[in-house]
Amino acid sequence: MIIEHAEMLVSAGREEEFEAAFARGRRILAQAPGYRWSRLTRQVENPESYLLLVGWDTLEDHTEGFRNSELFSQWRATVGEFFVSPPTVTHYTGQLDPVD
Repeated sequence: MIIEHAEMLVSAGREEEFEAAFARGRRILAQAPGYRWSRLTRQVENPESYLLLVGWDTLEDHTEGFRNSELFSQWRATVGEFFVSPPTVTHYTGQLDPVD
């Protein structure tokens, strides 16, 4: 499994709008082949900053399949207007293990 790690900075004062739009965008994202799960968290110190983690079966499911699909265009149209700058995206291998 691959974990997409995306840091997103949204326009100040539009955080609630972004979170509502992301809820709609998550339904679009979930339709992508290879999608497993997603989690959005908001930073405490800088409330305009968000971390998105997405589990994918393979790196290509994200970078080629989703990114080159109509679903990506729909997702970006849903949440893109809130970004101050493009998200910083990196990928990790493995899986998130529950905390004991």
